[in-house]
Amino acid sequence: MKHAITPNSVWKIVKEYFLMFFGMMMYSFGWIGCVLPANGMGGGAAGLSLVLCTALENLGMHVQIGTMVFFINAVLLLVAGFIVGWNFGVKTIFCVLVISVGMNFWQGVLPEGNFLGVDNLLSIVMGGILAGTGIALCFTQGGSTGGTDIVAMIINKYRTISYGKILIYSDFVIIASSLLVGKGISAVIYGYVLTAVVGYTVDMIMAGNQQSSQVLIVTHDYEKMADAIARNIHRGVTLIDSQGWYSKEQTKMVMVVCRKRETAMILKFVKTIDPDAFMTVGSVMGVYGKGFQAINKG
Repeated sequence: MKHAITPNSVWKIVKEYFLMFFGMMMYSFGWIGCVLPANGMGGGAAGLSLVLCTALENLGMHVQIGTMVFFINAVLLLVAGFIVGWNFGVKTIFCVLVISVGMNFWQGVLPEGNFLGVDNLLSIVMGGILAGTGIALCFTQGGSTGGTDIVAMIINKYRTISYGKILIYSDFVIIASSLLVGKGISAVIYGYVLTAVVGYTVDMIMAGNQQSSQVLIVTHDYEKMADAIARNIHRGVTLIDSQGWYSKEQTKMVMVVCRKRETAMILKFVKTIDPDAFMTVGSVMGVYGKGFQAINKG
């Protein structure tokens, strides 16, 4: 059954997309306004774009970073579409577009050089805080910045490797590869500092150092709830037999283990399906199995 369009539902969508837009503009400003003037580096699609743009400049060709970010994400989305299916949300595509346009916009309007007049290391830290805050805003609204998220999706099709490991390995390679295009060792060090600041900022905003969350949902519409979460969030759902002691009513409780950045999406789905549902969200320090961290064989 389709949900009726109401002013509240329209406002909710507008607010989500506005926050994602604002977050991605913060992210792009962090890169163009802070990282680039400090001659820094970083990981992800933005870091790879900077490496490729620098290599092209050495060959006498100029390509804006935002354009290269769009091209890399477009290729990754195309490859992932054929490998894991075309299940990309509109929000992911929206965020990728805003990052690309935002980077080109800031690159066109901001003065060249260190216009902020601060130390390079401080500029890198500022850029990391802005970028991390932008990413966290995107995650809380159910969006994705593409890049490493898409790579993780492709890799997990064949091997179960944690998102954190994929992020660390890819960022390490991308930042180190900047040495091949003439970047100095200081740029590499700044790149690792930026990655650490971005990761810490995202963790702080998205509830500290939690890596995963366990959501328990008590609802009368448990079948509809489980189906909606599995279909839209693409996370496994477990139904647990339960009984309310006051009512003595037999029912089932919905349990979901998810990434911390997916928690907000699940809570929104729960509220949409059953506003009277009772929920608990707990921090999970270690999650092992398909889609999470692989179990190490002794």
